[in-house]
Amino acid sequence: MSVHRVRASAWGALFDCAYRFEGIHILGMYNRVGLRAALGTAIHAGTAAYDQAKIDRSGLTIDDAAGVLVDKLHDPENDFNPAADDLTMPEAERVGIALLIKYCKQITPKYEFSAVEMETKPLDIDCGDGIIVRLTGTMDRARVCRKSDGTGIADVKSGSAAVAKGVAKTQGHGPQLGTYEILFEHTTGERVTADAEIIGLKTKGTPEIGVGAVRNAKAMMLGTDEHPGLIEFAARMFRSGDFYPNSRSLLCSPKYCPRHGTCHFHE
Repeated sequence: MSVHRVRASAWGALFDCAYRFEGIHILGMYNRVGLRAALGTAIHAGTAAYDQAKIDRSGLTIDDAAGVLVDKLHDPENDFNPAADDLTMPEAERVGIALLIKYCKQITPKYEFSAVEMETKPLDIDCGDGIIVRLTGTMDRARVCRKSDGTGIADVKSGSAAVAKGVAKTQGHGPQLGTYEILFEHTTGERVTADAEIIGLKTKGTPEIGVGAVRNAKAMMLGTDEHPGLIEFAARMFRSGDFYPNSRSLLCSPKYCPRHGTCHFHE
């Protein structure tokens, strides 16, 4: 029996470029991110602290959450490559705090969150031939929402192109959200009935926030009676050991892929 542990947040990357996924999540390859990625981590720390405080009614203010963001940005363990992008630390602080304020004033009041970055129970997927894929970890950067049409998952995404024309970019996020929905149901026994959502925070140019819906995310993973889901295709990859490259991936660059320097499938 061969067990492959895969964090739930990494699942979507498998269907973007499986070759990159194998390098990072199976072979353990690593490359340093830029300050813009570190900014994203800091924004998520600040927004998560604020949303959790709302659930706990602990009285944490927006200024307190901004302090969490800045502390995370300057954390010595926040290892980033300063030459990887054109962002400076003062700019990162300015953009991060501006987005945090927008998020806390415009997004949080519209939602009833019941959990932030919830820990989930491991879920084993039997791929056949003695291959087990074990989904583990927290619902990174995601929130459980109570809505009029039931329970749903909202995932916070930041980046230079996370929002366009006031709407969050949702393309490519379905597999991760579908995995979160499956793990939530597996952990709690409660059904997800509301559409998943992406809450986007644009970190380049004018700071913007937007929301976009992702429908049928769980069905995308599980499939239907007529069509296989992505889990079945993933099982075939793990069973065969064939992780196919995608040279058209938006992450196909030395900045995002530690395998880029030895990969022969890009120009």
